[in-house]
Amino acid sequence: MNFKLLLQHFTRELSGLYDHEEAAAILNIVTRQVSGFDRGKLLLKSSESVPEGDLTLFNSFLTELKTGKPVQYVLGETVFYGLPFKVSPSVLIPRPETEELVEWVLDTVDVTGMSGLQILDVGTGSGCIAVCLKKNLGAAGVFALDVSKDCLLIAATNATLNEADIIFIEADIRNYSDARKFDVIVSNPPYITMDEKQAMHENVLTHEPHLALFVSNEDPLVFYRAVADFALSNLSSEGLLFFEINEYLGKETLKMLHDKSFIDTELRKDMQGKDRMIRCRLKASE
Repeated sequence: MNFKLLLQHFTRELSGLYDHEEAAAILNIVTRQVSGFDRGKLLLKSSESVPEGDLTLFNSFLTELKTGKPVQYVLGETVFYGLPFKVSPSVLIPRPETEELVEWVLDTVDVTGMSGLQILDVGTGSGCIAVCLKKNLGAAGVFALDVSKDCLLIAATNATLNEADIIFIEADIRNYSDARKFDVIVSNPPYITMDEKQAMHENVLTHEPHLALFVSNEDPLVFYRAVADFALSNLSSEGLLFFEINEYLGKETLKMLHDKSFIDTELRKDMQGKDRMIRCRLKASE
């Protein structure tokens, strides 16, 4: 079988789960893992035969993919902000919009000239935010908090993989206290309401951790309030708070932050034009 026929085979076998473009993208990811080349090289090699050993791996991965298991979990890894990350069903698969949040934090720090930072990532999951910030702000002290021991094990693996020195904290932000002060607190907490579940892709609902995804319809900002309350006590003077948010709750999240006396609040859209991120500042002590 050549690579062109392999693409047709993948597309046909995954047609009940993914459209042609999605199936092709999945094959590109798998090919990079198995054969070590990218989409461009895949096209150039379309008429070449797939080595027998590689074909066995492709078929093994295809068997798992047909269950609806996301390709990142099948392969056990992904790329985020240009860095490799191990993932498992214990952690959410890092999303492109979270890369935009990381970029906003880095841009803000660069513009303000902040140095010697102390940074806290709340709900770190795979550790993708904390690791990327540490890799790009080498002098910063980076802390990463999560309630899940399994998440912290994956995050610690990713910190080691990327040679990022991070201090991990196992705790629930809703009842966590700390004497340390942080210059930046960033969080991508659970924010999908139960009413939104029906619109989600089945492979997300079946395979990704619900603990990191969903909140009740009655109190969708529960984790945002908890992080904001912690920030009120633990941000340094004029410290910055960043959130990734539910696209439908931008106004409500802004109001909550205003009510808690945060200033310079800014709501930012992601590349898809959805309200996705908020940045605000702790008012300087008088």
